[in-house]
Amino acid sequence: MEATVILPILKKKLAFLSGGKDRRSGLILTIPLCLEQTNMDELSVTLDYLLSIPSEKCKARGFTVIVDGRKSQWNVVKTVVLMLQNVVPAEVSLVCVVKPDEFWDKKVTHFCFWKEKDRLGFEVILVSANKLTRYIEPCQLTEDFGGSLSYDHMDWLNKRLVFEKFTKESTSLLDELALINNGSDKGNQQEKERSMDLNFLPSVDPETVLQTGHELLSELQQRRFNGSDGGVSWSPMDDELLAQPQVMKLLDSLREQYTRYQEVCRQRSKRTQLEEIQQKVMQVVNWLEGPGSEQLRTQWGIGDSIRASQALQQKHEEIESQHSEWFAVYVELNQQIAALLNAGDEEDLVELKALQQQLSDVCYRQASQLEFRQNLLQAALEFHGVAQDLSQQLDGLLGMLCVDVAPTDGASIQQTLKLLEEKLKSVDLGLQGLREKGQGLLDQISNQASWAYGKDVTIENKENVDHIQGVMEDMQLRKQRCEDMVDVRRLKMLQMVQLFKCEEDAAQAVEWLSELLDALLKTHIRLGDDAQETRVLLEKHRKFFDVAQSTYDYGRQLLQATVVLCQSLRCTSRSSGDTLPRLNRVWKQFTITSEERVHRLEMAIAFHSNAEKILQEFPEQPEAIHEMEQLDEIEAVGKSLLDRLTVPVVYPDGTEQYFGSPSDMASTAEHIREKMKLLSLKKQQLRQPEATTPES
Repeated sequence: MEATVILPILKKKLAFLSGGKDRRSGLILTIPLCLEQTNMDELSVTLDYLLSIPSEKCKARGFTVIVDGRKSQWNVVKTVVLMLQNVVPAEVSLVCVVKPDEFWDKKVTHFCFWKEKDRLGFEVILVSANKLTRYIEPCQLTEDFGGSLSYDHMDWLNKRLVFEKFTKESTSLLDELALINNGSDKGNQQEKERSMDLNFLPSVDPETVLQTGHELLSELQQRRFNGSDGGVSWSPMDDELLAQPQVMKLLDSLREQYTRYQEVCRQRSKRTQLEEIQQKVMQVVNWLEGPGSEQLRTQWGIGDSIRASQALQQKHEEIESQHSEWFAVYVELNQQIAALLNAGDEEDLVELKALQQQLSDVCYRQASQLEFRQNLLQAALEFHGVAQDLSQQLDGLLGMLCVDVAPTDGASIQQTLKLLEEKLKSVDLGLQGLREKGQGLLDQISNQASWAYGKDVTIENKENVDHIQGVMEDMQLRKQRCEDMVDVRRLKMLQMVQLFKCEEDAAQAVEWLSELLDALLKTHIRLGDDAQETRVLLEKHRKFFDVAQSTYDYGRQLLQATVVLCQSLRCTSRSSGDTLPRLNRVWKQFTITSEERVHRLEMAIAFHSNAEKILQEFPEQPEAIHEMEQLDEIEAVGKSLLDRLTVPVVYPDGTEQYFGSPSDMASTAEHIREKMKLLSLKKQQLRQPEATTPES
């Protein structure tokens, strides 16, 4: 019977165990009767509950029942005493009926309890309250009977409710924990798995029950050892009532079972965590090997242009974004597995390591595939970028070659040719870069083994390889065509440079020849003071003429070259209508002037040589008459030479030119006249030999 069931009855305090003991160490049961009519059924229930509390050992020592009839009627007291016979006949050793003063004296003679001792089974005495100490020590009596034992019925009832609640909850909890713990201890793995499916949560919180038990035990121990107002301590649930030992025993059992339960929960939590990790690992693995790998299988192309490669890169970034979410789960799982490995049991290490290895292998393999695909697309983008730049360079070069060259001079042609060579060099570098990028891309594709995407990629790779090689071959052909056109254009431009150079050099030859003619007219004036000097001047003039002849021949050769170049270039040269007539005109003027110069020098040589010969001979020589004839001839040559100095050089176009200035001509003529004077003197000497002989 539980106190909670009869709580309203217990609150009426129809009977109670105060904790006091008689001289035989028997418990004292007090039945306080009141003025109101006592419900015997309720009293019987109360007595049954109270008598169920002590142990059998305590019951064997018997009870002393105090029936307080001071506020009740005799018939009620008699009924209660007789009821004790039915309720606790073998456990009551003495019944003390506390009577009111002189109230029952006449009544007692009608019913003597002591005469009914054999029938009742216990002794009944009538005693006043002040004489109750004859049978029970004052320290074992409550204050109602003049004793010093403190008793608070509501406090006892509350403690009893707590005790019974603790006892009930702890007993139920022990059964539940034992069931859970015993189920988890089964060796059969199948039964263990079935036990894991049971409800692991007890009906009550073990921590709360333990806390309640500790508080109850602390209260029991405190009430037992600490007296009230210096009196003897009072303990309604001491060793005799099995309160404290029972609480301690339950607490010990609870702690033991709860410790085992915590271990079971820990194992369950670990197993649950392991199963969750295993489930998550399989989710990651299944996705990466399923939808993740399928996404990569469908992405094998590299695109045929920059835009196509960029579109593939964007698609790949979306795939990487989806993979990143699963890689984040992988990182979290890896940390959880590492934590479990550090604190895990030996039996879980193999399974955890296997899960970790499987997860790492799949994730790293998938990450490698993603990285490989990203690198491949980046290489393809760079390849198409270089191909596009090279195509633009070839288009620019081709456009430059398709425009006809119409330069104005050789410098512009040289500049255009330099620009053409620079563009061709840039194309060469671009093609070289394209080959390097293409070869690198081909190497990456060749390393794309079947494991990379989980299938044979030979067909797909062949399309990529054919595309790359096709682009490189197309660029090579375009570059070769441009090179051929550049070679033709280079030859044409070099011929044009040569043409302009020939025209410039021919014009320069005309200028040089004009300068030689001008120098011949202005500086080649002197005829020499004697025959030797005149011969030197003639020799110099011949060399001077050779220089002019070479200049003229050089100009003619240049003009002939321009004709050939113009025929090759199919263009009209300015030289044929301007430079050649100028060259011929200047050369004609030069030859006429040179011939005149030669005639004058030859006449001067003849004049000086004959004059010097005559002037050096002695007059007494027999050839004097012959010398006179020579003198006349020499004078005639001198006069002809003087006359020729005054005559201008007449050109075919009717123009005239004089050698030097009039003063220069006068100076040259003066030398000839002086020598003619000497000849005149010589002639006079030859005509008057007589006069000259004595004087000699």
